[in-house]
Amino acid sequence: MFKRVTRMRAILLLGGLLLASACTAQSSAPAPYTEGNEYVTLPAPYQRYSSAGKVEVVEVFSYACIHCAEFAPVAEKLRKELPPGVEFKLVPAPFSAEWLPFARAYYAADQLGVVDRTHMQLFQAKFGDHYPINSMDELADFYARQGVDRTKFINIASSPEATAKLKSDLALIQKWQVDGTPSIVVDGKYRVNNVHTLDEIAAVAVWLAKRELGSK
Repeated sequence: MFKRVTRMRAILLLGGLLLASACTAQSSAPAPYTEGNEYVTLPAPYQRYSSAGKVEVVEVFSYACIHCAEFAPVAEKLRKELPPGVEFKLVPAPFSAEWLPFARAYYAADQLGVVDRTHMQLFQAKFGDHYPINSMDELADFYARQGVDRTKFINIASSPEATAKLKSDLALIQKWQVDGTPSIVVDGKYRVNNVHTLDEIAAVAVWLAKRELGSK
């Protein structure tokens, strides 16, 4: 009886060692992306874009940026691939005087609830159809063609609230150390960094978001 119990313990011990080895081998598998290469960890304290409980994937963009126009369909696919518990957000970058009207236009469109149906169309109109869209008046004309009240759009875009939003978003973008578009920041903690294609930006973002979601 003693020998049988000892043998059973040996079997259980061996099984445990094998399982531990398997787990160790799995956890030691190299990550597809590495800190300092495809992404960087931002300095603490980390600052998210909103206080919502979900993990955030934020695209810093501009309607004035042709690379953002090229990334837009990839970003839309990325948004649809994010798991429950992760949400996609847009933050306009007011990096220059020429880009300011586009940031204000986004705030107005967002407040009016028309971003979903005008986001891709604005990129198409500016870079695909080559409409002269640069000033606030030209942007107002574009949104009016999309059925938006022109006067209401202008009033919201040029409001003190939009100006305050510009300042706070620019401060956050600078804290995230974003200096170009399109850029992706995950949960205010990671910024996608040295990537070679637009698809890779999305892939790294999804991987970081899932990893961050799993750690919560």
